[in-house]
Amino acid sequence: MSTTEHTPQDSTGTGHEWVAVQASPDFVELRRRLRSFVFPMTGLFLVWYLLYVLLADYAHGFMSTKVIGNVNVGLILGLLQFVSTFAITTLYVRHANKNLDPKAEAIRAKLEGGQE
Repeated sequence: MSTTEHTPQDSTGTGHEWVAVQASPDFVELRRRLRSFVFPMTGLFLVWYLLYVLLADYAHGFMSTKVIGNVNVGLILGLLQFVSTFAITTLYVRHANKNLDPKAEAIRAKLEGGQE
């Protein structure tokens, strides 16, 4: 069976119930909350990464500027790429714990409990 023919059917309900949940205002709000974090953060990180790549390619003098000993601007900006990745992960976990998980749990409980 292909993935396009699959409808989620298990002990939690029929495929029609899943479609109804996806169309519900609660689920729409959950998607909005997710997208309001993910899209801007992704754009911000891609701009930051592209800036680093462009500086590395076209601003050799700036990137090779010594800061302390053999540590230069390029090395610092490269390490900041890792720092920003961990920072984004931390921010997302906080956002999910505060704004996404409670809403998702409520939707799940409603679906599994059959409450309307």
